Amino acid sequence: MLLGLLKPINVTSDQIEHLHRRFKQLSGDQTTIRKENFDRIPDLEFNPLRAKIVQAFFDKRNLQKASEGLVDEINFEDFLTIMSNFRPIEMHMDEGQLDSFRKQKLKFLFHMYDSDSDGKITLQEYRKVVQELLSGNPHLDKESVRSIADGAMMEAASICVGQMEPDQVYEGITFEDFLKIWEGIDIETKMHVRFLTMEPIAPCH
Repeated sequence: MLLGLLKPINVTSDQIEHLHRRFKQLSGDQTTIRKENFDRIPDLEFNPLRAKIVQAFFDKRNLQKASEGLVDEINFEDFLTIMSNFRPIEMHMDEGQLDSFRKQKLKFLFHMYDSDSDGKITLQEYRKVVQELLSGNPHLDKESVRSIADGAMMEAASICVGQMEPDQVYEGITFEDFLKIWEGIDIETKMHVRFLTMEPIAPCH
């Protein structure tokens, strides 16, 4: 099972060893990781999307176990499955592999926005993400945040649907829409996780 998982990811033995050491650090040398283990990661403490990032590790969609829901804990194989979304581009990848690689990363990101697992990012979901992202800005009130989110959703609709009728309602961003919105944006090299460096983890209080 483990070898079958690692083969398509093309992870080297050194990378597996590094990730296994990191897994052991996070879990406190246990066989599984729970959400509370992520409380010990300094780089995540002040990240406005901390809750969504942590939840992504326990999302059954990302673990390829079900179309919705969360698990209570993950083992090392699960950890590798999630971390495959953050691996860098490999020089030997052909066009088809690069396209698949990009879609995998975007699917992971899409799941972070689509909190109710219905296959669409609604205006309410998008507002919540924008609110979390801008939560540290003291110059923006709730109305300003709503306006930013609403404007972004209108832009998404114009990209994905084109000219809309006055009474037409854009129900939300599907994954196909999401691919269009991110077209031309370099996500392959920007989607990474700094907290996987092997620096000592602060003790949990």
